[in-house]
Amino acid sequence: MNPLDAVFNAKSVAVVGASQNPEKTGHIILRNIIDGGFGGEIYPINPKGEEILGARCYSTLSEVDGEIDVVVIVVPAKFVPGVMEEAGKKRVKGAVVISGGFSEIGNEELQEEVVRIAAEHGVRVIGPNCQGFNYTPNHLCASWPLVRKQGPIAVISQSGTVGATLEMWAEDDEIGISSFVALGNKCDVSETDLIEFFAEDPNTKVISLYIEGVKDGRVFMDTVTRARRKKPIVVLKPGKTHKGMRAVQSHTHSIAGKDEIFDAVCKQTGIVRANDITELYDYSKALGFLKKPAGNRLLIVTSSGGCGIIATDTAEEGGIDIVGLSDGLKKSLTEALPSQCVVQNPLDLTGDTPAERYKESVEIALAEGKIDAFLLIFGDPIPGACEVVKDLKSRTKKPIVVSYLGGGEIEREEGKRLHQNGTPVFQTPERAVRALCVLLSSL
Repeated sequence: MNPLDAVFNAKSVAVVGASQNPEKTGHIILRNIIDGGFGGEIYPINPKGEEILGARCYSTLSEVDGEIDVVVIVVPAKFVPGVMEEAGKKRVKGAVVISGGFSEIGNEELQEEVVRIAAEHGVRVIGPNCQGFNYTPNHLCASWPLVRKQGPIAVISQSGTVGATLEMWAEDDEIGISSFVALGNKCDVSETDLIEFFAEDPNTKVISLYIEGVKDGRVFMDTVTRARRKKPIVVLKPGKTHKGMRAVQSHTHSIAGKDEIFDAVCKQTGIVRANDITELYDYSKALGFLKKPAGNRLLIVTSSGGCGIIATDTAEEGGIDIVGLSDGLKKSLTEALPSQCVVQNPLDLTGDTPAERYKESVEIALAEGKIDAFLLIFGDPIPGACEVVKDLKSRTKKPIVVSYLGGGEIEREEGKRLHQNGTPVFQTPERAVRALCVLLSSL
């Protein structure tokens, strides 16, 4: 069994530095563990408290009678070695050190002391200087903000804010995450440890990485090569420019390395590289929910001629074939659709189209069998989009990519329903097409 299994699937957790003060991190994390629905034992640790948020408070870890699987540490850095020693004697399996004040400010000796003590007792350490972790299958949100929605994306991030942004977007879209782990200084648990765990995790379909540097390039390559045989991996790594590399060094003291080398590693191992946070999210959504097309022949069906053109340009740039319509398909569509529709690819159904017209068009195209994927662009307030897409997905295994924009409140309602039904929605045609490009290059 992977030793991190005892961390993510913990049956008991202690928060050292739990606080009565709602503004303190120790209070926020304890509250999120409770409100997140964690079903195991919860032990607040604070020598000054008797009860916090309805849970009995203990003065020290050793005072707790029961076993403790994970300890979350939110105390000043100078006290962390003592807490770690106590955790080791308590046979704790994993520690999450939220506290800062270690190698990120040059305090290497203190961090090394923490690592030494943890290693002596076999305690795996996430952090320090991190935002904790959230594993939704176990309802264990030892982090912030509180995210409950379970989904297929595992987020591993060296930046707490970047990771939290991804999980909040996934929560808002109602597609959810399997996990969010903030790496912090990576004194022990690194991105490779987590990639190995999530590659085997049945609750994860795609691994989403934000990293500023890797501990060991060779180990990283070997790990992602093995993991890629089981799960797609998307990565956002900043520090492409000289000043960006300097910013990485000042942030977490990571060695960014030459971007050309990292880019070559991605291409060699099959990692999908994102250029920004939006792409990291979009590509993770696509790989978590959509199947790879058998080929690159795409039919665009749109209510907006302009959006169809934008999608066409993006597809051409990405090597996707905006396939010409055969005479037979063009004839069938012309006979079935109103005269104002522009029967070509993109297929412009015009702004007065109901959702049913998309369904009719795709069904006709499916009968011909020469299309590998469909992009449906709902460019107006078009009710019923979700039902149409749901019905089409029941009729074909070919991927149906959806972009919805310009639809106001109806767009928001339909987008929410589409996500609830496992269909990712992209806010612009370009984002939808680029996500499709990533699908084509995936496993």
